[in-house]
Amino acid sequence: MADSRSLLDTINSPRDLKKLSIRQLETLANECRHELINLISLNGGHFASSLGVTELSVALHHVYNTEKDRIVWDVGHQAYIHKMLTGRRERMNSNRKYGGISGFPKIHESPHDAFGTGHASTSISAAAGIASARDLKGGNEKVIAVIGDGSMTGGMAFEAMNHLGDLKNDVLVILNDNQMAISPSTGGLKTHMVNFTLNKTYNKARRLLWESMSMMNNDLAERAKTSLRRLEDGMKAALTPGAFFEALGLRYFGPIDGHNMGQLVRALREMQQLPHPKLLHVITTKGKGFLPAEENQSDWHAHNGGFDTVTGITAKKEGPSATPKYQEVFGEALVEMALKDPAITAITAAMPTGTSLDLFQKAMPDRFYDVGIAEGHAVTFAAGQALEGLKPVCAIYSTFLQRALDQVIHDVALQNLPVVFAIDRAGLVGEDGPTHHGAFDLSYLHAVPGLTIMAPSDGQELRDMLHTALYHIDGPVAIRYPRGSTGGEEMRKNFTALEPGKGRMLKEGTGPVILTLGTMAATALEAGRLLENEGISVEIADMRFLKPLDTALIDRLSASATHIVTLEENSIIGGFGSAVADHLSEASKKTRLLRIGLPDAFVTHGSMTDLYRETGLDAPAVAEKIRLFYTGRES
Repeated sequence: MADSRSLLDTINSPRDLKKLSIRQLETLANECRHELINLISLNGGHFASSLGVTELSVALHHVYNTEKDRIVWDVGHQAYIHKMLTGRRERMNSNRKYGGISGFPKIHESPHDAFGTGHASTSISAAAGIASARDLKGGNEKVIAVIGDGSMTGGMAFEAMNHLGDLKNDVLVILNDNQMAISPSTGGLKTHMVNFTLNKTYNKARRLLWESMSMMNNDLAERAKTSLRRLEDGMKAALTPGAFFEALGLRYFGPIDGHNMGQLVRALREMQQLPHPKLLHVITTKGKGFLPAEENQSDWHAHNGGFDTVTGITAKKEGPSATPKYQEVFGEALVEMALKDPAITAITAAMPTGTSLDLFQKAMPDRFYDVGIAEGHAVTFAAGQALEGLKPVCAIYSTFLQRALDQVIHDVALQNLPVVFAIDRAGLVGEDGPTHHGAFDLSYLHAVPGLTIMAPSDGQELRDMLHTALYHIDGPVAIRYPRGSTGGEEMRKNFTALEPGKGRMLKEGTGPVILTLGTMAATALEAGRLLENEGISVEIADMRFLKPLDTALIDRLSASATHIVTLEENSIIGGFGSAVADHLSEASKKTRLLRIGLPDAFVTHGSMTDLYRETGLDAPAVAEKIRLFYTGRES
């Protein structure tokens, strides 16, 4: 009886790919793509990027041995096929789920994951470091960096290539050009140049000629080498976009078709023979093999699942209509104000849709700036605009703003420039996990002099805080808000200015005081209701500002309260609770203090419900901690 299993069913490790023919590799790639589409339709996850590198993933594992060789996947959301082929296929249905595998490469998850990557533009730096260690130790493993999907717009990638060209280590950089970064190069002459630069006979002859020149008189040899190099560089500059990479010291090859298995395998085998830094330019289509994703790549970059695997139509979820997301409230409010104020500009680092600045882009494209994956540049660019009298609003995810801390301090705060930082995805973000949780922004921004820091507890506060930041505060302002929906509260059409450094009371009580910052206010209210059922009456204040801190309100509450609790969705170290502790200590207050926040640890991935339960930030856990604290029975 014939074996009814698919070819993918026979792949238990990358070793099983070595014996496959080109035709079989093509079949395997199609099966991987089909399985990925089904997987994401059921469970959600990053999507279009992995579809685009399906053939490349298969070819890499056919040619290289990742038990020894090192492949670093930039950003990492393009590594789903890589995970399928490296012994994790049976666990892919747990991808991004609590207790399951990560949505990004993770060195502790598999020996085939050479480096943990969740932020962009890091792969070439990591690969160069790995290769330098290999050379110092006398190893011979190959090192490959796969970079693309916009990551080549990040300055760190160019810093790494510049250094790699100087080091001259044997590293292969694969530029996965899916038209989200460098535009594809096409045409008959360019196809001819691809065949020319990848021709085995040409490269062998080139090596022999180079070695022969080295045996000549030194001066003559150098002149001959220079002539050959200029001839080759001239041809590449005329026929390919490779001159820039060559100038950095990486020998350029391509562009080649990233969906042509034969060409990929041939190119990768040739790359194995070249003992110097080189760049292989591969043209791919993001979302390849799933028409809706090919036609709308940004929308299908990631998906929550529940779509038809042919049409892409997403099933409507039953229940009441969704409440607006914080990012949408921000985007709409900014457009409202900018339509009346020509000085307002909007800046993002490759996240116009994710931050809802696409609304601003459509309304006022001449005042919208997407700088690419270059957070540091975005901040200093905003500083330049602010210096000239504009009102720049720089919207960056919390986890990515970490990459621009120096610019926030040196270029904005030190000069007291009125830049507004809209910090999206603050706090836990769910399935994306520790590389994307916004767990540290309150801590790392708290120490910056002159920076006003706010956190809204609902959508209306976000609107009012944005208005306050633009029109009622001199100097830089940071507003941090979470991923996800607001509470559905009715929002006013107008804006109200908030008094800087002033909180508000949410609930009066006679027992412990809960000071909250941001959306933890809702958790505090729910925990308060649970405690009321036990006879413990709590007071709750929404502090609104971390900096300046409402010390007058704290002093008033601590004058009568014996127990104060701080509640925040930020690292317990250095954030809101630490600020309150510092004030109580300086004021010599005898009030007891309990700080509740994210632990001093990297929080895993999973649903928000799972993560709040694990970190003790759900209402029952908060209520229990307060009860034990107030009754004197805490551990």
